[in-house]
Order: sequence, then structure tokens, then C-alpha cells
Amino acid sequence: MSRPRIVIVGAGFAGYRTARTLSRLTRHQADITVLNPTDYFLYLPLLPQVAAGILEPRRVSVSLSGTLPHVRLVLGEADGIDLDGHTVHYTGPEGEEGTLPFDRLVLAAGSVNKLLPIPGVAEHAHGFRGLPEALYLRDHVTRQVELAAAADDRAECAARCTFVVVGAGYTGTEVAAHGAMYTDAQVRRHPMRTGMRPRWMLLDVAPRVMPEMDERLSRTAERVLRQRGVDVRMGISVKEATHDGVLLTDGTSVDTRTLVWCVGVRPDPLVESLGLPMERGRLLVDPHLQVAGRPELFACGDVAAVPDLNQPGQYTPMTAQHAWRHGKVCAQNVAASLGIGKRRAYRHRDLGFVVDLGGAKAAANPLGLPMSGPAAGAVTRGYHLAAMPGNRVRVAADWLLDAVLPRQAVQLGLVRSWSVPLESSSPEVARVPGGPERSGKDTGPTGKPPDGDETKNQPGTEPAKAQPGGEPAKNQPDGEPAKNQPGGEPAKNQPGGEPAKNQPPPGPATEQPGGEPAKKQPGGEPAKSPPRGERAERSGSGSPRASGKPRRAVEAAGPRPVRSGSGKASRGTGAGSARKRPTAPSGPSRSAGPPTDPGPEPPANQPPPGPDIAPGPVKRTDGRAAEGDS
Repeated sequence: MSRPRIVIVGAGFAGYRTARTLSRLTRHQADITVLNPTDYFLYLPLLPQVAAGILEPRRVSVSLSGTLPHVRLVLGEADGIDLDGHTVHYTGPEGEEGTLPFDRLVLAAGSVNKLLPIPGVAEHAHGFRGLPEALYLRDHVTRQVELAAAADDRAECAARCTFVVVGAGYTGTEVAAHGAMYTDAQVRRHPMRTGMRPRWMLLDVAPRVMPEMDERLSRTAERVLRQRGVDVRMGISVKEATHDGVLLTDGTSVDTRTLVWCVGVRPDPLVESLGLPMERGRLLVDPHLQVAGRPELFACGDVAAVPDLNQPGQYTPMTAQHAWRHGKVCAQNVAASLGIGKRRAYRHRDLGFVVDLGGAKAAANPLGLPMSGPAAGAVTRGYHLAAMPGNRVRVAADWLLDAVLPRQAVQLGLVRSWSVPLESSSPEVARVPGGPERSGKDTGPTGKPPDGDETKNQPGTEPAKAQPGGEPAKNQPDGEPAKNQPGGEPAKNQPGGEPAKNQPPPGPATEQPGGEPAKKQPGGEPAKSPPRGERAERSGSGSPRASGKPRRAVEAAGPRPVRSGSGKASRGTGAGSARKRPTAPSGPSRSAGPPTDPGPEPPANQPPPGPDIAPGPVKRTDGRAAEGDS
């Protein structure tokens, strides 16, 4: 007789705890599979410390394969669930599709960013739900302070060093508290020419900071924020967002290049496609975390509306503390459905909350005892170390180093602005060039470039100027200069690239296999490596992808075609969650000319060969140094 198959969708707090507890309870008597888009469990409460440069990203990322013995990990996002056929359809990270059969299914897909119908927010704000967003925010804040320090204009300096955080809940409060400490440390080492200092603003329509927590915690947190110079404004939110600033609901206009959206979350929309009873977007379950009429289906975490037995008629809130406890009870009930152990209902006891405000400051009420100051800081960090399922020594070591050494305020440039749109249903996975197609809802406005942070209408970025015709150059892949401009004119002042020297009409070799330069380019120029999106279309052997999934088309200046939109259905997100990712129609090819031969020979119809160029700076033919030369 075959062993029962258990599939867990999502590896956030609820999914990870379910898998770990089931692995211990079943003792090789069941096949357990976790479907998740990443290979790690993300400890979200410490994410603000990653953005502030206290912890390295891998410290808050716990390996799934390393900490879940006897559990199979499948990387992918759920496309759909066939309850009658007992199968889960998913799309892998490289566009491949698959199906997972199950006898028991646990939905722990987490939550997604909660968006409000405010003009400009989706285009100019960034969320804070995953590692890519935290890494982007750290780079972005560092860059804005550095640009403000070099600016002579006071208005520009003030706009760049003003940071607006919307949402004074748990996450927004910690982001503002840690962010103020981070930017103050930067300015102490490199003062601004204008004598100004960074300014952080925390906005919320609620009457007080952290309204869902004890009022004494709120007063402690607000006092610490104001001591650090954070402008806390309650009862106020954003009315409109633009590239240059935000308009507040009280009529005030604030010039800024940074808008962090921490308003809240909503359940993963994956569960809406099941057609089962819902409660405010969450799948309705009984106290045993089982869906009525579906004995094979369980749900826990943010996607489940679990009855609160301590408060009849209400449901448990969407918090990490509840999700972690859901996972343990859900695993016990799944095992009981297989004849292992007994069922139990979910009943909780509030253990209190802890809020790390940076340094020795914190607010905590363990077991209902309100605390503040260094004592609360010690309790808070002790709680996080105890709650983390791994990396405890590394986290403690980073805390120790941060206490005795200055922070490293550098831009890594690993995550671009376009990679982490607010309207993303996968904040834990950064968008990459050449990845599987996503819908306009997921990617934001169409026509985003496959690389380059300096995109138009992004907070803290400048549009590229001086394009032929006076129009800004949009969507150049990987900061490369625009090629094949009409009339053979070179494209100048491209961000991050060198001017293209009289490139002929379509036909330059841009996809040489293995990244080798094509040495017979016009003018003696070696062929630049292809953008990352084009390089991703081929495997390491230089052959096309076996999956054959469509690739994004890139909207470029000049004669290049505009990228087509995609029709991807709604997917879920949340920390470590798995969501659906259907494919979309393919857009036009990146290359302006015919596709090149993937073999070792250069494409036909090459212009006459020029001399080979040794490594070193490229010189202009008129004797002047080219822009971008080292």
C-alpha cells in the first residue's frame, strides 16, 4: 500500500511549522511535499533590520531543505487547485509547469500587500513584504542620502533626504525607527553641504501608533520615534503620490523621493478560485482548521478564517504569532486524519508582543507586563532568537558586530526599482528579465526596462535625458546604449552605458554563445555581453530553454517594438507563500533584426571586420573621450 501524499502550499510561518511538525509526527509514514517559490523560510519580524544594515539577508532566511528533514521541496507557484482531481498545478521558477497529486492538502499561502485606490501609489510606492523589497529600500535610502549630501540646491537636498512611511502598524513603526538611525549614522560620517539632516515621516489614519496593540506600547513607541526626530502624524494619510512628492489628506504637500507602503495585508487571492465559503477574503475553516465538506483540505495562517474560541463570533487576526501556532495544530489534525494521534481544536493564549525600535530601545509586554528601554530590548531580541528556527548564532553575531562597529552604508545594486513593484503578488521573488510572463497587475505599468534603477517616475530616480528628439530614453536593457537609432545617430547620455558609435541598421551580433565577444563588429568594437534578460533565454550550453516559455519583450526607444501586456491571473503572496503563475502570450522579439544563430559561427551579413580591441577604455574617433570611459 502506497504512503499518503501530503502537499503544503506555502512555507511561511504557518506552512513551515506544519511541515516541520508533520515530519516529526508521521515518521516516514507519509510523503510530505512543500510547494514554495523560494528555498527558504523568511523570518519577517527581523526584515526591518535587513533594510537598516544590521543583519545580512541570509540571517533571516532559514533553509527549507536544511531544516525540514524527510520533506520534499518543490520550487514553484500554484496556478490552480483541482479539489475533485486531488491535484495542484504549479509553474516553476523557469517557466516549467507541473502537477502535484495529494491525499491531504494544506493551504498556507500567506498574504499580499493591501492596496488602496489612491492615485499614484501603485506607481511610486514600494512595499515591505520580502527580501527583495528590503534590499531595494536599503540601496535606495543609501543612494538618496549620498545624492543629497552632494547636492548644492537646498530644495533638492530636502526632497532626497525626506522619507515617508505610510502605515504606523508593527512593520511601519519599525521601518521608521530603524531607518532614522541608519540615515543619521550616514550623515554623521558624511555631513551634507547644505547643513540639512534626514527627515522621516510616519503617517496613519489611526488615532495612535500601533493601534492594534496595548496603548502603553503605543506611547513608548511614539516617544522613541519623536526622540529620534521622526515626524509622526496620526489621522493623516496620502491623498496622491507623484514622482516628486506626496499630497497628504490635510492638504500638505511633501517633496520626497521615497514612499514606503506598510498599510497592511490581505489574504492571498489563490483561495478565492476554490469557490468555497469565505470570510473577508479568507477561507472559512472550523476550529480544527479543516474546510467543511472537504475532509482532505486544511487551511492555516493568513488565508484561513479560524474561529476564535476565546471570543465567540470572531476570528483570529492575521499575525505571525497566530500563523505559527496554526501550523502546529494543523499538522496534528492532518496526522490525525491519517490515523496518527488525535484531533485538537485551535485555542490560543495571548503571550504579548515585542517591537524592536533599534539600538537598546524596544517596547514589549511579555505575558501582559509592559516594558520599555534596555530591558524591553533584551526581552525582544531574546524572543526573536528563541522563535527563529535557525541561524541563531549568526543573528546574535551580527547584533554584536553592529554594537561595536559602524554600519557599512554601501549600495549593492542587486535589486532594481522595477523589480519590486508595489502591485506585485510575489514580493518574496524579485522580477528578473526573461522570467515567466506576469500580468499588468503584477508588474505595474507595462514597458518597464529589464534593468536599470533609473527609470522614469520611480521615487528617487531621474529620467534619462538628451535622447534624439528630446524624449527620454525608456526601457534600455541593462543600461546599454540604444542601438539602431534612426538616421544612424549615436544615442548619447544613456544611463550606465557608453555611446553607440554609428551602429548600422539591424544586424549587430548581440547574443554570442557563451558570452564571447564577436570581434568583427563595425568600427572595431567588441560586442557587448547581452542583457541579463537575453542571456537568461539560453541554458548554460547555449541551447534554447527546453521549457519553451515565452519571454518578455522590451519596449525600447526608436524603432523597437513595445512590449505586449500579459494576462496573468491573480496570484497570492506573503512570506514564503506559493501562488499561481499562468503563462501569457509571447511578445515581440528583443532584437531589431532577425534572430541570430545559436551556433559558434557569427551571423551572416556582417560589415567588414575591424581591428581587434584590447581591454581598456574605448576612444572616440574624433579624439575626445567617450562618455562613460573609465
